[in-house]
Amino acid sequence: GSLRMATAYTPGLKVSPATVIRKTRRLPLQGDIVVEVGQEVQPDTVVARTEIPGILRTVRASQQLGIEPGELDEALLVKPGDEVERGQLLAEMKSFFGLFKAESRSPIDGTVEIISNITGHINVREEPDPIEITAYVQGKIVEVQEGTGVVVETQGAFIQGIFGVGGERHGPLRVIVDDPDQPITAADIQEDMAGAILVGGSNISGEALRRADEAGVKGIVVGAIRDSDLIEFLGYDIGVAITGHEQIDITLIVTEGFGSIRMSDRAFGLLKELDGREASINGATQIRAGVIRPEVIVPRPEVPVAQEATSAGLLDLGTPIRIIREPHFGQLATVAALPSELQVVPSGAEVRVLEAKLESGEQVIVPRANVEIVEN
Repeated sequence: GSLRMATAYTPGLKVSPATVIRKTRRLPLQGDIVVEVGQEVQPDTVVARTEIPGILRTVRASQQLGIEPGELDEALLVKPGDEVERGQLLAEMKSFFGLFKAESRSPIDGTVEIISNITGHINVREEPDPIEITAYVQGKIVEVQEGTGVVVETQGAFIQGIFGVGGERHGPLRVIVDDPDQPITAADIQEDMAGAILVGGSNISGEALRRADEAGVKGIVVGAIRDSDLIEFLGYDIGVAITGHEQIDITLIVTEGFGSIRMSDRAFGLLKELDGREASINGATQIRAGVIRPEVIVPRPEVPVAQEATSAGLLDLGTPIRIIREPHFGQLATVAALPSELQVVPSGAEVRVLEAKLESGEQVIVPRANVEIVEN
């Protein structure tokens, strides 16, 4: 299936027992920030809210009443600012002897906004759509961007997957296999798993995924899934586009690829250590430009942050790396030198860089943030 493109290169996925994680939570349009810097937040804490204005609907009142636009005033039963219900009378004309009535009614629940004697129209605006943005992770607010969003910071474990579906969810982790080779089968799904995020080993069967969904499981973290099982569960083929917006009640994250693949010992070992703790997960994946990877975040501020030079481990001379930004995007290389001084990059920023030796033998200088370690 087309999903296999997602595994064309297995990236150096981040598996960190303790790191600082910052999440920007942004409104789709200007609104109100309802938290302040330093405030402790839970995953469900609302941090910002706004309203998407309702659509403006045009009622051709003078036409419906059979009068000239200029005569609309005499027929009106509402004024701008009035709240109206669907079907409510906005204007009516009675004939001389009350023998017939012409009516104009509101097509929606909303608010009368404009009445025009020039067009003879009455404009009614639909109710606004409220939007609330939550913190997504437990942590604290470290930055407020007035009117647009906030940054939430947490310290804890962070595990990236290679592919996922489904949006942001949170719940306790439950490791339900003993070994990273072990798949999740339908028989493993129990009623009492509602609300949990299940961790398995090598695979989850399509039947087990359906059962987990029916049981109210919030998420699944597992080594792999057969693409045919995933397509059947979703009801469509996903290709390699952007995921995370599927209309499903469960989030699935695979750490290794498609088919049945033993979960890496690093990821499984860390997830076992985190068994029973609250996790925030997001299946959103973007394979192409601006790579977005699915993630599992488990806040545990009591564990000191590991010294991480890069996304995966410590950079050293000869360390195999992949360049993850243009130019040289996707190229494999090895570390040839690690100059300690900062260098100015074209954007004018001063960053730490390294010298990378490409497979062609050419040596290039790249910012350290633009490489990832290739796991052996």
